[in-house]
Amino acid sequence: MSTRLYAYPGCSTCRSARRWLDEHGIAYTELDIAREPPSATTLRTILRRAGIPLRGLFNTSGQLYRAGNYAERLATMDENAALAELAGHGMLIRRPILLHGDVALVGFRPTAYAQALVG
Repeated sequence: MSTRLYAYPGCSTCRSARRWLDEHGIAYTELDIAREPPSATTLRTILRRAGIPLRGLFNTSGQLYRAGNYAERLATMDENAALAELAGHGMLIRRPILLHGDVALVGFRPTAYAQALVG
C-alpha cells in the first residue's frame, strides 16, 4: 500500500511525523507541500477521508493565513474556492498530511498514526 506524506522541510511537526514513520519502519513517499501542493481534487479527498471541517485543512498559525485574512474570508468562501486557494498555496495547508489507503490524517498525533498504520 502506498503511503504519501505531504510535509514542509522546515516544519518541526513534519520532522516528528517523519521520525515516527522511520522508527516504525513505514515506507512513504514525501512530497514538499510548498513545491508540490495537493490538487483541489486530492484535498477534497483528504477532507472527506479525514472527517474534518474545511477550516481544519488551513494552517491557521501561518503567515500566509494571517496576511490573506482567511479567518474572515472563510466565513463566506465556498468549498471549491477554499480548496482552490489551498491547492494554489501549499503553505496555507496544515501539515503534515498523511495518505495511506483510505486513511487521511491532517497534522501529527502519534496515537492517530499508530491506529492508522500499526493497527
